[in-house]
Amino acid sequence: MGLRALSIEMVNCGDHRYRVKGFPSIRVLDPDRRPLDVKVGNGTSSIALIDGYDTKPMSVTLKPGEKAVAGLVWRNTMTDPTVTATIGSYLEIAPVDGEPPQTVPQYVDLGNTGKLGVTAWARLR
Repeated sequence: MGLRALSIEMVNCGDHRYRVKGFPSIRVLDPDRRPLDVKVGNGTSSIALIDGYDTKPMSVTLKPGEKAVAGLVWRNTMTDPTVTATIGSYLEIAPVDGEPPQTVPQYVDLGNTGKLGVTAWARLR
């Protein structure tokens, strides 16, 4: 089935409360940190139905040192032998669209589906 899932954490490293609502902004990058042609969707139901994984976006306010978590889901599936597989080497992650991103090394083997689903931020308990 080729199903892959990954959790990402955001830590408030500042001195003040930080509020976030919605979905992280994600881009998959190649080894040279160039964006790949990947469709990133809010929610994971178009990739897989996983009980309790997708939640409604809610406002999360983090005190200094507190964490929030979001999930990424994709499939390493080859549906067309004439299309080259997409393999990412990095993820560019921002708390929401318009915020400054951070780039982290992460192997993302999307096959030739070119799709990645993202869950909304939730408080890490």
